[in-house]
Amino acid sequence: MRCSTGRAIDLVLLTAPIHDPVISTLPVPAAPEQPAPPLPSTTRTIVDVYDRFIADPKHQWSKRTQIAHATTRKWVIEVFGEETLLTGITREGCRDFVALLRRMPKSAHQRYPDMTIREVVAAAEAKGECRLISTANLNAYINRFGGVMNWAINEGYLDRNPLKGLKLLDPVRKRDKRRPFSPEQLQRIFNAPIYTGCKDDENGYAVPGEQRPRRARYWVPLIALFSGMRLNEICQLEVSDIREIEGVACFRVQAGVSLAGEEKRVKTTASERIVPIHSELVRFGFLAFVEVQRSRGETSLFSEVPLGHLAYRSTTMSRWFARFLESAGAAAPLTCFHSYRHNFRDALREARVDRDLALVLGGWTTDGKGCAVADNYGSGYSAPILAMGINSVRFPAINLEHLVVGGVHRKF
Repeated sequence: MRCSTGRAIDLVLLTAPIHDPVISTLPVPAAPEQPAPPLPSTTRTIVDVYDRFIADPKHQWSKRTQIAHATTRKWVIEVFGEETLLTGITREGCRDFVALLRRMPKSAHQRYPDMTIREVVAAAEAKGECRLISTANLNAYINRFGGVMNWAINEGYLDRNPLKGLKLLDPVRKRDKRRPFSPEQLQRIFNAPIYTGCKDDENGYAVPGEQRPRRARYWVPLIALFSGMRLNEICQLEVSDIREIEGVACFRVQAGVSLAGEEKRVKTTASERIVPIHSELVRFGFLAFVEVQRSRGETSLFSEVPLGHLAYRSTTMSRWFARFLESAGAAAPLTCFHSYRHNFRDALREARVDRDLALVLGGWTTDGKGCAVADNYGSGYSAPILAMGINSVRFPAINLEHLVVGGVHRKF
């Protein structure tokens, strides 16, 4: 019976004489084959462990993160070799890997997709390439590889992480990586033809003309300036995300699946929030634009913006905005679309908005200390209080009166 259910047996008992005349006539089943012992963790290769890490169902990665991990895996395997045991990856070998990364050109996986990491470095150096990956990007690769090693430790495959402590000190302070737009830049941006009259808002957005289209390319920069929302948060908005809460017109920023079946993503948990619509956006006619989109039966607020290769609408908008800055004469070092968040944060400071309220409005997280526990208490700020905070944001150095909707017919 034990044999029939696959349980352990004692062969001595099975072969002992049986004196019961009934039982002695029963056939004695053969002992089942014992399963082969599992491979010890010391024999696992880096490929085996890396693939187990990627396949772990606990990882809920976006497509962008999946691609980043795939690129890191490719380079790690190329440097250390497919047959290398996990326990054979030494501290010295990791130092050599970091040294190789320091010689990598920017966007190597896109510009040299069919080359190994060593071939990429050799090709870039042969061309005299001096645009190398930043320290922040280099540390991101180390973090991803180090994450595999930490996972292996938790699984019992490894005793210590040979990458620990190998990240480089970033010479550029975080606050210096991006700057806010200057008043002169902002004035150039919002005096460009797309805001004063252009040929159209497609290929003719930089050509002066009589058209005043108000679609994504018009509204997205304005929303960013007066809300501090991230580019992707704006681009993935649905018409249903513009709603009245406690008598206040608000943007609803949240993750999930849109009505069109597209994935909506946020950067952090704190990013899910409501952001009251600034009174200046109302003066400029934004709510009227929303009603037009709703009456047309549109699902996405900016449906004309196509999805990028990673399923982000912001990919397409980001590339256009870089060209737009050049055409408007507003391009400058360390400024890009993300600069609007810096302008918004500075404006909150100038308006003396309470720090906690400012963090909620911008979807910013703390540094992991201080009020992390306290934030779990209470129900948060009401929409009217949030509206008071956001409407105190002003940009007196720039003139936007030409954007106010008057009696002139606007083409949506």
